[in-house]
Order: sequence, then structure tokens, then C-alpha cells
Amino acid sequence: MNFGYREVCLDHDTGPRHPESPDRLRAVRRALKERHGVEYVAANDADLDLVQEVHDADYVESFREFCADGGGNWDADTVAVEATWDAALASAGLAVWAAEMSGPGVADRDTPFALGRPPGHHAVTDDAMGFCFINNAAVAAQAALEDDAERVAIFDWDVHHGNGTQDIFYDRGDVFYASIHEDGLYPGTGAIDETGESDGSETTLNVKYQPGADTADYLAAIDEAVAPAIEDYDPDVLIVSAGFDAHEHDPISRMRVSTEGYGAMASRMMDLAEDCGAGLALVLEGGYGLDTLSDSVTTVHEVFDGYTPMEPDDDVSEDAREVLDRLAAQGFGSK
Repeated sequence: MNFGYREVCLDHDTGPRHPESPDRLRAVRRALKERHGVEYVAANDADLDLVQEVHDADYVESFREFCADGGGNWDADTVAVEATWDAALASAGLAVWAAEMSGPGVADRDTPFALGRPPGHHAVTDDAMGFCFINNAAVAAQAALEDDAERVAIFDWDVHHGNGTQDIFYDRGDVFYASIHEDGLYPGTGAIDETGESDGSETTLNVKYQPGADTADYLAAIDEAVAPAIEDYDPDVLIVSAGFDAHEHDPISRMRVSTEGYGAMASRMMDLAEDCGAGLALVLEGGYGLDTLSDSVTTVHEVFDGYTPMEPDDDVSEDAREVLDRLAAQGFGSK
């Protein structure tokens, strides 16, 4: 794969015990070092005017001043230092690069994956939260729309609901947002009946699973709800908010997705983008076990280099089936 990466993203120092640490990117880079077909691109910072297309200008200036004054705790979980401003613009720029590099003719090992931090999907229009300051996927989607795309789809497989991404596009019809996430986790949003409003009616799809959902449950959600809905939407660009914290060994979640499961989800996104004739881009979000994060990103890379991941033998759980039946009743089931 083509990985977007900037050393400045390591300068966002969250402290010795914070789960969203620079070691996350270091671990991924070490794991990819031994893999064939890995390329790195250092993209430009996101343009400030573009950032302000999805974030309130006063908030962006407050964030810049907060970092210029040395940073600190924006809230209990969201930490900044002086260098966080530069890291956040770089991380958003990597996501923009991934969206711009995607295209119907870009496939396999040329597929772009933005390895930036801080992550972004919790950042709302006028506030930082959940480790996130600038909503990288949202800025990337906006960049695609201001290029040639008429419609963009964002699929968020991070274990936490991407409340920021949903909120930014909730009343807009030009971005479809789908998420699979764990019930009971931060930030507590993403109910099944949150489906969009106004021009964005029926352009939000939330698969809110109970703790313990496994690979078979995630793949069923993609096969029966997410992929059919996105294919019906017919996007020009498909962005994956790729968090790896639903892994069965991640320290802060209770989901049971395997390393091979992330490969299987990536394979489905590759097929979905091809079916839609859409460009495909991946943007890193969460994932807090260094081994599980690096192994999962490596497996995703291998899929785009020709590897066929193992499919689970397990049946879909009763809890997951109930959720999928509710989605089908809303019109999000397989056609």
C-alpha cells in the first residue's frame, strides 16, 4: 500500500500513560518494515481554509492558540502540547492526500492509507474531544467534494462511534456515514435510529453492537447492511475510518474482531469500492494495543498486496442478528 506518514505526528506528546501515544505509529512502522510493497508518502499539511469548511473558524483559532500557549488538557482525555497544532494539520493533510490519491484506477498495493495522529473522528464542528482535534476523515471528504466527487461515503469501523463525523454531515446529502461500534463505550452516541435529517435523511447508518460482537458479526453487518447501503448511495470516493480497537485483544474494548477479521473487512471494502467504481482511501483512527494495531494494519496491507484472509466459521450471534433485523426494518437490509 501507499502509506501517508509524517514524522511530525510523533511530536504530539500525550504523556507517558495516555493510550493514544506516538508509540502507536512507531509500532506500525516497525511491523511494516519487513513487508513487501510498502511505500511512504509525506503529504502536505491540510489547508486551513479547507479545515474551516468542516470546523468553526473560532474553534480552530482557539485550538491554535491553546497549542501556542503550550497546550495542556483540553478535557480529561484530550491532551495537547505546542507541537500538537502542527501534528494535527499534518494528520489532516495525510487524510486529504489519501482521498485525493484514491480513484477507480487506483487499486491493490497502490491504495492509500493515511497513518496520522492525532486521530479525528470524535472532533465535532466546534470542539475537540476523545483524543481528536481536527476531524481528518471529514476534512478528506470535504476535499474530495471540492475536487470532482459528487458523493462521498465514510465507513467507520473503529470500536467507538465517530460522533464528530456523523454530526458534521448529519444534515447533508453529499456524504453517507456508516459506523459499526460498541454499545456502552464513549461517547455514547450512534443509536440505530440516528439516520440523518433534512438533506441528509437516510444517509447515516449506525450498527450499534453489544460487547462481545466478533468477526462474524462485523462481516454480517458489512454484507447485510453497510455494503448494500453504500452501493445504493453510489459514492465517488469511499473513505474508511480505520480504527483497530475492536480487536479481541485491544485493552480498552470488549469486542472480538480478530486480526484476520480486519483483513476480511478490508477485502470487502476493496470489493465494494470496485463495485461502486469509487476511489478507496483508509485513514487511521484508534487502536491501542501496539501488537494488535501493528498486526492488523500489516494484515490490511497484505490484503491489498494479494493475500486472502481467513473467513470465520462462526454463526452470527443472536444479539447481532437482532440489530441487523432492526436495520432491515429501517430499510438498510440487503436488497
